[in-house]
Amino acid sequence: MFKKKILIIDDTPFMIKLISDILQNAGYDVTSATGGAEGLLKVRAEKPDLVILDVVMPGMSGFEVCKILRDDESNNLMPIIILTAQDNEEDKLKGLELGADDYITKPFNPRELLSRVRNTLKRIDRNRWANPLTGLRGNVEIQAEINSRIARKELFAVLYIDLDNFKAYNDVYGFASGDRAIKLTADILQDNVNLFSNGKDFIGHIGGDDFVVVTVPENAEKIAEGIITDFDKKILDLYTQEDIQRGYIVTTDRLGNQMKFPVMSISIAIVTNEHRTLFSSLQVSEIAAEVKKKAKSVQGSVWIKDQRRG
Repeated sequence: MFKKKILIIDDTPFMIKLISDILQNAGYDVTSATGGAEGLLKVRAEKPDLVILDVVMPGMSGFEVCKILRDDESNNLMPIIILTAQDNEEDKLKGLELGADDYITKPFNPRELLSRVRNTLKRIDRNRWANPLTGLRGNVEIQAEINSRIARKELFAVLYIDLDNFKAYNDVYGFASGDRAIKLTADILQDNVNLFSNGKDFIGHIGGDDFVVVTVPENAEKIAEGIITDFDKKILDLYTQEDIQRGYIVTTDRLGNQMKFPVMSISIAIVTNEHRTLFSSLQVSEIAAEVKKKAKSVQGSVWIKDQRRG
């Protein structure tokens, strides 16, 4: 199994050994540097998953190291936890202002150290897999979420959401407007999931104009209805008055032929394991593709639920 690599930058051998022992016993791969310059070299050479950085070091301080690391864009997603003296509020604030993700005060409790390391790595991993436009989690976490619910034998429903006529809109209005349509859709999904959520719902962004919501079966249709109502109303804000009154936009194909495309609508396919056993996220996506094809054949916004049994 792949181990997360943690680099400790501290000028005190005792502190390096103390932290190393705690982290290694928890299953992490640990490396160390006894000063700022050596630490910067090790970051470049070893690409650690997380850096634990002491503030007070001779020569180059932890603050200087933190600033150098954050000034390099290639380190943007590498988390930094700073080590500060007990009750030194100024060090904590300065470290956070320079881009540190968290801090640990010395002396520390081993349990606190591990909690902060785990939580920081988990948060950064989520950011790494998140869609950069919407901030929603992507394919890897979508599949993991569905497979996890299957493994726990939970009843669940998956909404696969797709925009109709998005490509034509993107071509006519431009990529910036297309991005606004994607962000608007993400916001609408979040609003309606929050409205009907049981607290365990999941929203993912497959990519482009494709989204996923994982919820419980009893909330699936209410969420779908809410999404459609909000989308049909709010999407009009992204069109010119002329196109709204006309009811369509005009674009040309590669041969120069004029083509008319209606205002964007939204298609939702709902797949549940209420009446049949589902074995994997792949199976769920294959069923959803069939149902979504039917939904997209209907003009306007619509949701269709898979009713097949067995």
